[in-house]
Amino acid sequence: MQENLKTTESYIAKTSGLKAKDYIGYAMGDAAGCLVFSLVTTLLQKFYTDVFHISPLFIMIMFICARIWDAVNDPIMGRICDTVKTTKYGRYRPWFRRVALPLAILSILMFTKWPGLGGELNYTATCIYATITYILWGMCYTVLQIPYGSLASVVTTDVHERNKLSVWRAMGAAAGSIPVIGISSFAYAKRVDAAGKFVIGENGKIITDLQYKPVIIGVIIMSVCSALMLLLTFRLNKERVITKPAEKEKGSAIRVLKLLLKNKAFVSISLVAMLLLAGQMFTQSFYLYLFNDYFNANWMNLVSMACTYSPMLVLMFFMPRLSRALGKKEVCAVGMSLAAIANLLMFTLRGMQPSALIMPFLILCFISGCGQTTVVLQLWSMATDTIDDIEVRTGSRDDGTAYSIFNFFRKLGQVVAAICVNGSLLGMHYKYGKGEVQTLENLKKMYDMATLIPAIMFALMALLLFAVYPLSKSKVSELQIKKEEKLKESYENKTIDIQ
Repeated sequence: MQENLKTTESYIAKTSGLKAKDYIGYAMGDAAGCLVFSLVTTLLQKFYTDVFHISPLFIMIMFICARIWDAVNDPIMGRICDTVKTTKYGRYRPWFRRVALPLAILSILMFTKWPGLGGELNYTATCIYATITYILWGMCYTVLQIPYGSLASVVTTDVHERNKLSVWRAMGAAAGSIPVIGISSFAYAKRVDAAGKFVIGENGKIITDLQYKPVIIGVIIMSVCSALMLLLTFRLNKERVITKPAEKEKGSAIRVLKLLLKNKAFVSISLVAMLLLAGQMFTQSFYLYLFNDYFNANWMNLVSMACTYSPMLVLMFFMPRLSRALGKKEVCAVGMSLAAIANLLMFTLRGMQPSALIMPFLILCFISGCGQTTVVLQLWSMATDTIDDIEVRTGSRDDGTAYSIFNFFRKLGQVVAAICVNGSLLGMHYKYGKGEVQTLENLKKMYDMATLIPAIMFALMALLLFAVYPLSKSKVSELQIKKEEKLKESYENKTIDIQ
C-alpha cells in the first residue's frame, strides 16, 4: 500500500495540480458552446413553428435525419482527434481556434429569415434552408464538442480534480444557457387584429407572438460572444498529458467501437447522458409553448430557468465532497429519483386553474432542478471514469473515439426530445399557422405531456444509475490505483509524455 501511495505521488501528481485559471478556462469552453447550443435546445423549435411556420412533422423528420448523419460524422471526428499529429499546442486545444468563427456564422444563419422565407408560397424553400443550415451547424458543433470532451482526460489524471472539472463544466454550461432565456421571455408582442384590438384566446387571455427582430439581435450577440470565448478557451487551457497518435491500422475504429459498446459502465452512463439531455431539451423547448399558450406568462421562462439552475450555485460547493463521501453513482441515483417525483407531482396538480398553478409548478421546478443538478455536476467526471475503466480492462485508450460515441448518445437524446416535442404537438393538434388560436382541449393535453414525459425520462435515469451503472464509490477507488499503474506503464513505454 505504501508503494502505491508513493507511486500516486509521482505519476498522478505530475499530471495534475490545477489552479483557478485552469478551472475557469475549462468552464469557459462549455459556456461558449452552450451559448449557441442553448439557441437550438430552447429557441429553435419555437422559431421553426412560429416564425418559419414549418410543420412539427417536418421538424421531427429533419432532426432524426440529422442524427442519422451524426452516426457517421461523429465517429469520423473522433478518429481524426485520436490519429492526427499532435501540435505544439496539444491534440485537442487547436480545434477551439479552428471552429470558433464557422460555428458563430452558422448559428446566425440558422435564425436568419431571408426575404421570402417563412411564407406559404415558399414553404419548400424554407424547409430546405432550415435543413441545410441545421445540419451544417450540427457538424460544426461536433468539431467543438468531441475535442472539448476529450480535453478533461489530458488536463489532469487526478480523480478529485476531474470531479471539480466536471462541476466547473456544469457551471460553464449553466452560464452559457441562461442568456437565451432573455430572448425566450421578452421576444413576444401581444397580437392585434385588423381593427387594432387585442386578440383573445379561448382561455380568455391575450395571445402573444414570437417576434423576429429581438430574436435575431440576441442570436448575433450570443454567437459573437461564443466565438470570443472559444479563443479564450484555447489560451487558458493546458494539456498536461501528451498522447501519441493512435495507429491508423485497418479495422481499428471498429475494434475501439466494440470495446466501448461492450463496457457496461460506458454504455449505461451514455444512456443516462442521452436521457438527461432529452429531458432538458424537452422541457426547455416545450415549456416555451406551455408558458406562452397554457399559462400566458412568458416571464415564467426566466423564473423556471432560475429554478432549474440556481441549485448549482449551492451544490457546486458541496458536490465534490458529497461524491467523495457517498459516491457519484449513489448521489446521482437519489437525485434523479427526486426529479422524477417532482415532475410526477406536477402532473397530479393538473386540475388546478393555470393562474393558481403557477407558484406550485415553479416550486416543483426547483425541486426537480435540485435532483437534475446532481447528475449535471458529475456527468463528465463519470464519463471519464468509464474511459479509465476501459483502459484498465483492455489497455486501449482512444479518448476522441470514446467521446464521439458518448457525444452521439447525447445527440440521440436530441432525437428523443424532438420526437417527444413534435409528437406532442402533433398529438394535441397544435395550430402552427400564422394567426392560429389553440383550443382549451389542446392546452390541457399540452400540460399533461409537459409533466409526464420528463417524469418518465428521469425515472429511467434513476433506474439505470441504481441497477446498471457499476462504478460505485468502492469501484472508483480501486480504479484510481489501477490507473496509476497504467500511467507508469505508459510513461515507461513512451506512449505518453508529461508536461
